[in-house]
Amino acid sequence: MRASRMALLLLLCGGMASAQIYKWTDQKGVTHFSDTPPPAKAAPAGKPVEVKHYDTGPATPALPAELATVAKASPVTLYTTQECDICNAARAMLQKRGVPYTEKTVQNSDDMAALRRAGSAGRLPYLLIGRERQTGFEQVTWDEALTAAGYPAQSLLPANYRQTPPAPAAPPPARTAETTQSGKPENQAPRTQRLPPVNASPDFQF
Repeated sequence: MRASRMALLLLLCGGMASAQIYKWTDQKGVTHFSDTPPPAKAAPAGKPVEVKHYDTGPATPALPAELATVAKASPVTLYTTQECDICNAARAMLQKRGVPYTEKTVQNSDDMAALRRAGSAGRLPYLLIGRERQTGFEQVTWDEALTAAGYPAQSLLPANYRQTPPAPAAPPPARTAETTQSGKPENQAPRTQRLPPVNASPDFQF
């Protein structure tokens, strides 16, 4: 049984974009997992073969131990917005230093509320390094904060590492509106108000 479970783990962790796993029990009562159907007459009659589908997505290389330990203890989250040159500079700085981070974008009032809950008064970019907060981009200050958290001064990221795409600071709620015969949803929730351009909003002074 232990060997079968180990085989399942290897199948799921092998970097496959998708996986189809067969689970079956042989005539001796031993459970097997494999990515191919069981051999003919291997499974007793009356015991169906289970097939499970897994979408594991693209394989993500593991972080070096030193970097993984720091990232777990002091995860980095970057809040940005569109049409923001200084946000681009902040992002480029993290990428050059090889800091794995989560990026959250602020585009509407819901995102702004989420930004404020994270501790910002509305100024962007906004950086969280564990419990450390950095408002506005100042490279020297950010470097010092990252170093204090234990992040290496030079990138240790694997060559094939891919940064997670940005996501809204306030993820949109799941759609529950019923769809009419014409294909248009009914009772659709009103859209959140978009924020004005960065330079026109006092909340986005840099």
